Amino acid sequence: MKVKNICCIGAGYVGGPTMAVIAQKCPEINVTVVDINEKRIAAWNDENVENIPIYEPGLSAVVAEARDRNLFFSTDVDAAIDKADMIFISVNTPTKTYGIGKGMAADLKYIELCARQIARVAKDDKIVIEKSTLPVRTAEALKSILDNTGNGVKFQILSNPEFLAEGTAVEDLLDPDRVLIGGDIDTTEGMDAVQALVDVYAHWVPKDQILTTNVWSSELSKLTANAFLAQRVSSINSLSELCEKTGADVNEVSRAIGMDSRIGSKFLKSSVGFGGSCFQKDILNLVYIAKSFGLNEVADYWEQVIIMNDHQKKRFAENIVKTLFNTVSGKKIAFLGWAFKKDTNDTRESAAIYVADYLLNEQAEIVIYDPKVTEEQIYADLDYLGTRSEEKNRKLVKVVDTPVNATEGAHAVAVLTEWDEFKELDWNEIYKKMLKPAFLFDGRKILDRKSKEAIGFDFYAIGS
Repeated sequence: MKVKNICCIGAGYVGGPTMAVIAQKCPEINVTVVDINEKRIAAWNDENVENIPIYEPGLSAVVAEARDRNLFFSTDVDAAIDKADMIFISVNTPTKTYGIGKGMAADLKYIELCARQIARVAKDDKIVIEKSTLPVRTAEALKSILDNTGNGVKFQILSNPEFLAEGTAVEDLLDPDRVLIGGDIDTTEGMDAVQALVDVYAHWVPKDQILTTNVWSSELSKLTANAFLAQRVSSINSLSELCEKTGADVNEVSRAIGMDSRIGSKFLKSSVGFGGSCFQKDILNLVYIAKSFGLNEVADYWEQVIIMNDHQKKRFAENIVKTLFNTVSGKKIAFLGWAFKKDTNDTRESAAIYVADYLLNEQAEIVIYDPKVTEEQIYADLDYLGTRSEEKNRKLVKVVDTPVNATEGAHAVAVLTEWDEFKELDWNEIYKKMLKPAFLFDGRKILDRKSKEAIGFDFYAIGS
């Protein structure tokens, strides 16, 4: 089939950038991104394209080229569904906070609501594509809803997981390692639907980099990819603690093993721990799936990746307390960075949130600077934990607009996001204005700022 109209339900970190690139590369296809969040859609439509709600290098230029030509953002979900030949579902699938599977299973209520809305509105055949990260065999549930509650139209369900690293999302979309499409490859109708999506991506992706599988393999591949990447981060972080005890340098260990072609160097930088919306959620989902099939040893293996990540964040905060003479009460700790990694304004599961929470429980006073994360978002992240009152958070936490303002008069500085601008700071001048003795924590080791030679430190990866 020839796709003329695409609808994407969900204008978040996946839906927005993905649809912008599709619109840019496929000018003959009308792409409409819909969301019930009026504030978010208004931001996507802001006259100043720099004010779009997601910060990704290069994204504003892509949106500027395609917006109002063949890329549209709207809150009229029904109209977009009705018009579309192909519908991407790209809504949030958080970890359940209630009931069966609490704390591990993916909460699919938003996916089900989308399916029921599509079934209610659709009057002709549609291709429905899972873009959100979902448990294996979710497509089966989608098909059951669509086939049994719709208007008698036919639906083909495809899985097309995203493999985007925030901070490089546009680059990952323009030049992907692979595009994975799962469908009902045993039927003619299913293969036609798969080919329709292949033809969209083939506008700019070489066909040998577009992989087609059955739906279940595609769904599981996404969870597995994130689990493997997170495993590498937790592995090197576990060794960082051993290095501290033995006198080894974790950076040297990382460099040595990374030069092994069988291992490679990516995701082998020690850090405060991985963050972002996917790693922890997807591993917990994998653990839950394994347990549901009675594969307890498999579940225990992957759960240890999360345990180590939580340990690393707590250990980092404990090191700050220990180094500051076993108390941080009333002491000013400067946080440079709040996003979970550089080149994004996404703070979901950022290590900074949990390090801050630990230090606030110890009655520290925290001053935060991040070049892309708003004050509103920082307070919302802390309030969401529910550890203390909103009033207490605002009393103990201050957000400032420059790194110098954050560090002046501080007992310690914790670099929690590896923003490039922090490499350019004059650390000699910063040290002079800190309270003595002053300390810098960079997630890998603690550096006592007692000598000029100690100034300067290594930056590290936070996650993906």
